[in-house]
Amino acid sequence: MSNADKKLISGSEAVIKSLVEEGIDVIYGYPGGAIMPIYDALWHYMDKINHVLTRHEQGATHAAEGWARVKGKAAVCFATSGPGATNLVTGIADAIMDSTPMVCITGQVPMHLLGSDAFQETDVVGITMPITKWNYQITKAAEIPSILAKAFYIANSGKPGPVLIDITKNAQFEMMEWQGYPTCKDVRGYQPKLTANIEQLKQAAELINTAKQPLIIAGQGVIISGAKEILEQLSSKTGIPVTTTMQGLGGFNPAHLNYVGIPGMHGNYSVNIKMNECDVMIAIGMRFDDRVTGDVTKFAKQAKIIHIEIDPVEIDKVVKTSVGICADAKEALTAILPLVTDNKHDAWIQSFKDLDKLEQEKVIQNAIHPDSQGIKMGEIMHLIDEKTKGEAIIVPDVGQHQMYAMRYYNYRKPNSWVSSGGLGTMGFALPAAIGAQMAAPDRTVVAIIGDGCFQMTVQELGTIWQNELNIKVVIFNNNYLGMVRQWQQLFFDNRYSQVALKNPDFVAISKGFRLEAAKVEKREELSAALDKMFAHKGGYVLEVVVEKEENLFPMVPSGKACSDVILEP
Repeated sequence: MSNADKKLISGSEAVIKSLVEEGIDVIYGYPGGAIMPIYDALWHYMDKINHVLTRHEQGATHAAEGWARVKGKAAVCFATSGPGATNLVTGIADAIMDSTPMVCITGQVPMHLLGSDAFQETDVVGITMPITKWNYQITKAAEIPSILAKAFYIANSGKPGPVLIDITKNAQFEMMEWQGYPTCKDVRGYQPKLTANIEQLKQAAELINTAKQPLIIAGQGVIISGAKEILEQLSSKTGIPVTTTMQGLGGFNPAHLNYVGIPGMHGNYSVNIKMNECDVMIAIGMRFDDRVTGDVTKFAKQAKIIHIEIDPVEIDKVVKTSVGICADAKEALTAILPLVTDNKHDAWIQSFKDLDKLEQEKVIQNAIHPDSQGIKMGEIMHLIDEKTKGEAIIVPDVGQHQMYAMRYYNYRKPNSWVSSGGLGTMGFALPAAIGAQMAAPDRTVVAIIGDGCFQMTVQELGTIWQNELNIKVVIFNNNYLGMVRQWQQLFFDNRYSQVALKNPDFVAISKGFRLEAAKVEKREELSAALDKMFAHKGGYVLEVVVEKEENLFPMVPSGKACSDVILEP
């Protein structure tokens, strides 16, 4: 090929062409000086890629997270250098904690200005190194296609997570020879393990086959690997009860006879008691977060633990295992299914259901059919579950309302629960619902948000309006930072320090963003208001004034063992 025949393009165009070749059709971002050449190149590809202009860079990361969690593959967000890049940090940290694949592309000052404290220069590679699977700074245009291919491979493979690529402005302007977008299927030094060791599988099967009181704890890894069906087959064959972590909701059918609920700080009473009575615990695609284990020194000490986890770092990190299987959850469960014998554990499962009666009497009945004057959060979620038949995508924020959304909605499908789990990021829900709705435009998306969380990213109502998104937002308004207030009441002698909120008119604000909105203060108005919201075509904000000092139970007090779970103060 002669020099005259070579196709020369700018580094900026190489970025966009690479994304098109990768199959990316939506980008969440916010432009600025150091990334302006890439945005200029994007202008020529707007028939192939939809760019969503969020109102804040953090909103772009959470929207990308929502899209990735529903789609099951890496999403893309853009930001400029300096404050634009640092505004991505919370979303990137959220993504690494919750195993969410994402490729963040940031602009950077020209190479010759690096280290000079130039305008809007920040070492975003250094800042994000601890919270990304991989990051890299591109200074030459020719690097762009191969580096982006590597970025997507790393973000999507193994245990998914965020990657950041920082591109200096000179590399964006520089001309390069376009030789096509390379395929990346292998990276030296990075070899995620997908296949389980057969001897470990046999050891695990032997423990399962001889167990008297086994228990499966299924985490988000079940959803990521697409293992819901094989997990249900395993449970049905062996008769083992299954509990799902908060991030594992939707990974096991809640109507299955062997489903026993949710473990952890605000999980089911029976599960928390029985975790410390099982003789074999099979943990699948979860990392023994402290919100699940409580006091880890007292967690399931009586049990032999089988841990199936794709990330070898997680095995034996928190809980000592009897058999550690480093593999993809679906691959491991598929391999272990023929090795286990048909069995039943009816008496063991019945012991969960006996304890459930106590929780039903003391907690659940009053949560969904209260006799109090104030509206309760549980009854709202129960109504939303009935009206959507458990088919909606629920995107909660962080706090009491998140826990009620976890407890009082039946998640029948994978990727129906999109929540900030590990980092607990207030302000997550509104922008994440944007990504979730765009990833699944035919499904109902409901953002469940507390009054405190709503005010952290309220500006993203503008993104919903501009993009004409059919998102239903339900604000649980108790004029408090509810979860913090509950802890202050129970553990700090009712000293309510800086948790009371003097809230604005949420309906007026929503209408200011050209969205339909309404407010409910009486129980008898709630059902009809929800019907009106769901019938509306387009974005809708429903503010529900809930009981001011409602407390969430069951609860495992911080620092206590799961078996110390309490049903009431």
